[in-house]
Amino acid sequence: MFSSAKIVGGKRDRTRARIREVALRSFRERGYDATTIRLIAEEAGVSVGTTHYHFPTKNHLVQELYLDVQLAHRAAAEPLLEVTDDLVERLGAVYRTGIAQLRPYHARAPEFVSAAMSPRSPINPLSEDSGPALAIVEGLFTRAVDGASTSLRKEFRATLPRALVLAHLLLALFWVYDPTPGQARTEKLLQRGLKLLRAALPLTRVPVLRAPLRELLAVVADVRA
Repeated sequence: MFSSAKIVGGKRDRTRARIREVALRSFRERGYDATTIRLIAEEAGVSVGTTHYHFPTKNHLVQELYLDVQLAHRAAAEPLLEVTDDLVERLGAVYRTGIAQLRPYHARAPEFVSAAMSPRSPINPLSEDSGPALAIVEGLFTRAVDGASTSLRKEFRATLPRALVLAHLLLALFWVYDPTPGQARTEKLLQRGLKLLRAALPLTRVPVLRAPLRELLAVVADVRA
């Protein structure tokens, strides 16, 4: 009895994995609009009902895409965080590796943005459903900040990663509509932003500026909420 249940469970997991793989490939090749549950079921060799059993809606599969992208982001960023303790360089590594994971989807990215634009959309990057993927990004920025040699007050170390995540989402949105070859304008914007950050970091040690900076980070936290 136990052995049989184990086999069924294994088959179920394999079916789920196959559906997921087909869906992610279709999102890359066809985009959001042309990818349907029926098409996914046909290419995975299962019924529509089976597909709905594992993933009730297409948006559940989009969340799998978000997770896939951010897991790859983490795998690409972590080795780079080991080679420098400079805060700005560490943040640059997180931003660049994050954008790099999106490149296969650039041609179709506006479709995903359009579908996610509503605050009530379950695939809005700030939605509760998107929390696991967003947590990976915030974890990377937290690690980048905590492992840096730059002297930051504890209060800023605790709140800065949330602001950096929001900046990451805004940078990704800029990248979606960047028509330049290789999205060169996005890289230029990132370079300028990192340069500005390097110039601004010493201001966190100026007592008279701490309150405004604290308030700015609180505003960012409210936006995230």
